[in-house]
Amino acid sequence: MGLLYSKMKVFHYKEKLDSLVRGDPRVLAPIHIRLKPTNVCNHNCRYCAYRVDSLQLGQDMSNKDFIPREKMMEILQDFSEIGVRAVTFSGGGEPFCYPYLLDAVKFLIQHNIKFASLTNGANLKGELAALFARHAKWLRISIDGWDDASYSRYRRCPEGEFSKVMKNISDFKKIGGDCFLGISLIVDKDNAAHVHELIGKLYDAGADSVKVSPCIVSNAGNENNAYHRPFFKQVKEQVALAVKDFSAKLEIFDAYHELDDKFIKDYSWCPYQQVLPVVGADLNIYPCQDKAYNLKEGLIGTIKDKRFKDFWFDGKEKFFKVNPSLVCNHHCVANNKNRAILEYLEADIGHLEFV
Repeated sequence: MGLLYSKMKVFHYKEKLDSLVRGDPRVLAPIHIRLKPTNVCNHNCRYCAYRVDSLQLGQDMSNKDFIPREKMMEILQDFSEIGVRAVTFSGGGEPFCYPYLLDAVKFLIQHNIKFASLTNGANLKGELAALFARHAKWLRISIDGWDDASYSRYRRCPEGEFSKVMKNISDFKKIGGDCFLGISLIVDKDNAAHVHELIGKLYDAGADSVKVSPCIVSNAGNENNAYHRPFFKQVKEQVALAVKDFSAKLEIFDAYHELDDKFIKDYSWCPYQQVLPVVGADLNIYPCQDKAYNLKEGLIGTIKDKRFKDFWFDGKEKFFKVNPSLVCNHHCVANNKNRAILEYLEADIGHLEFV
């Protein structure tokens, strides 16, 4: 299997890259779209960036918002017509709480659009689970607690939910199919001593991959680093031991690191919003998941009263409204990708041969 977490994937789309700059008149379809069908969630995670007041996500999010079925099918039809390659369902809320997810997935299968989803895994069962197992490219389940009691404390959900999710993981893998089942293990001070234990349980359940990441507790990078510093070494040692014990059958991706480099931006426009934008459950278009539901700093526009394809191709200036150096000094998963794209676009054309 090739690299799953590579910032270089986008360089396989040269025409799209070359079109991104302000001076190029072309507006090409996004390669990949993150679609947030609902803000309803069956869990209430204490660290959820969309629901914690001290974090910058979700400032203008309404928990009741969801995309009506008719509008969802219109959006997906537009994706098909303009050539969108992939769709990832995410929150906001829990995608598997969306009442029309089954209809959406069947449309994507029929129209050969690749799809994936982020989920808490509690509703991963029945026909939806079977369709994801056989047709989705990947599924990523977020996990924090290591047993029923701790999981319930993290997510403020009934006890027994952890056991249910672990069974859903095991049952999902038994369905067969090629869907890559990944786990996002979010680390904070409470589960830091249980990282190896939890990875072992995920190994036993049959997960394909575990990505270990730090819990974001502040909009400031140095505050996040200070929070994790007392147990940073302990977590790194457990991840290394897990790699030794479980990596024969389980991919373990160590994304547990200090965060300063992902907070500071020294560029004035974001190329990646033309590559991977977000459609919110409020029918607004945002540049990324980190700016979703932030109307003041992150709104590109809205499709409440128009089709997505009409909005997307109606001019290019909307893609340069957000200045990352001014409003994006927070955690950003696209930062390194943006830097690579900007370096590519800014290469001196007269010197390209001198590789």
